[in-house]
Amino acid sequence: MRIRSLGVIDDAVVELSPGFTAVTGETGAGKTMVVTSLGLLLGGRADPALVRIGAKNAVVEGRIAVPTGGTAILRAEEAGAELDDGALLISRTVSAEGRSRAHIGGRSVPVGVLAELADELVAVHGQTDQQGLLKLSRQRQALDRYAGDAVAAPLAKYAGAYRRLRAITTELDEITTRARERAQEADMLRFGLEEIAAVEPRSGEDTELSAEAERLGHAEALASAATAAHAALAGNPEDPEGIDAATLVAGAHRALEAVRAHDSALAGLSGRIGEINILLRDVAGELAGYADDLDADPLRLSAVEERRAALTQLTRKYGEDVDAVLAWAEQGAARLLELDGDDERIDELTAERDALRAELGGLAQALTDARTEAAERFAAAVTAELASLAMPHARVSFEIRQTDDPEGVELGGRTVAYGPAGVDEVELLLAPHPGAPPRPIAKGASGGELSRVMLAVEVVFAGTDPVPTYLFDEVDAGVGGKAAVEIGRRLARLARSAQVVVVTHLPQVAAFADRQLLVEKTNDGSVTRSGVKVLEGEDRIRELSRMLAGQEDSQTARAHAEELLATARADA
Repeated sequence: MRIRSLGVIDDAVVELSPGFTAVTGETGAGKTMVVTSLGLLLGGRADPALVRIGAKNAVVEGRIAVPTGGTAILRAEEAGAELDDGALLISRTVSAEGRSRAHIGGRSVPVGVLAELADELVAVHGQTDQQGLLKLSRQRQALDRYAGDAVAAPLAKYAGAYRRLRAITTELDEITTRARERAQEADMLRFGLEEIAAVEPRSGEDTELSAEAERLGHAEALASAATAAHAALAGNPEDPEGIDAATLVAGAHRALEAVRAHDSALAGLSGRIGEINILLRDVAGELAGYADDLDADPLRLSAVEERRAALTQLTRKYGEDVDAVLAWAEQGAARLLELDGDDERIDELTAERDALRAELGGLAQALTDARTEAAERFAAAVTAELASLAMPHARVSFEIRQTDDPEGVELGGRTVAYGPAGVDEVELLLAPHPGAPPRPIAKGASGGELSRVMLAVEVVFAGTDPVPTYLFDEVDAGVGGKAAVEIGRRLARLARSAQVVVVTHLPQVAAFADRQLLVEKTNDGSVTRSGVKVLEGEDRIRELSRMLAGQEDSQTARAHAEELLATARADA
């Protein structure tokens, strides 16, 4: 990794060993920034306070080997990333204003993509993770993770039934708690449908009646206009001497017909005048028929206006026109049918809910049985690891219990509370020595014991659900003496199958590392490129001596440091 302008680190390169790397240095030198940097590369929260004072942004770049065929490489390729000789080049930039950018394989990606890769690539553990292990939900998740498909398969079936039950319960609650509102809605719909049915409107009827009312209201004027137009076109029988358009056009036609044989132009005009003559006679005939058929009946006009008023009452309430009213009626009838079926629906949902609860009880029992079996194996494996961590008499066990709840599901003759992950409360118990009763690790473990329990759990996970890299940030806090030596030895063994990076203050742990990195500040309080260096030979002995006694040149400390290194090499 290359780290720039992050915390106390100005510009430094961290080269991690494929095996066990220990990161050491004085308190406040910036060791934890190594953990923070890796956390940023893996999608951790971008805190602008991490940016070094005076810098515009902090940048972390890393090269991470990716297992072939895993989901991490598939997700990276989906994001458009390109591999560099089997590794991913990842960078994360955090600005002093709080903005954050991420790149994978040369492609800009959402920060969430980094977090998706993290689950398969790196397991990060620090003091906060130990506190997380104290939560019952995390302990249940740890057990389920260890159990693998033995729990995952029944859990998936249970989760599906649980989601369906929640959906049914929500719908049932909605119907029953809103019964009054739904009854009022049904009454309103029923009244509206009855009112529309009483009028019996037809599609487009309001438009037709509007046109008819307009015509009836002006019948006399329309008849007079039609009669006058007819007289102008075809003549008035009461005035045989009058001149009309048809007569004039006919005279013009006769005049041209007499000479059309002598000029083709006049012949064409004569034909067109003949067409006009025919059209005049047709229009005159229609005007005569219109005047004869026009109904000026005031009773009919009254009936039309009364019908229009009835339709207006409907359009005022249910739609802008009759077609909208009919559409409202169709939708209202469907909704009323749904509301009137509430009782039947309640019965159906209640029956399905009860059946699902019974089914859920059976699935929960299968899940509990799988967890119980896995808990015995998990506890035995962790107990065996604790024996390797200077806790030979400690015993780890799990308590799997349920809480009574009258609204829950049936399980073994009891009605117990249930949730999305089953009915079980899983709690990790520790008996640190013979005769001590098993107690929750939150109450029964000291800080050093909790660190070792955490490490033992992770080592057990490494055998069943391994990841390529494990990063421990002072997971050995509160530990010393022989226990510290055993922790170093166990971390070294874990490093045989995975990359292990440990930030530590303990020389007993650092001595077992394949590579030891020293983080040290310059005189101005910053960590530069030369401030993270690999310790070898005399330099490593001096650093271990400082960690042991605070004095690099103490002969006693040097002898002890050399002894620690010899012990570690012999164990390897």
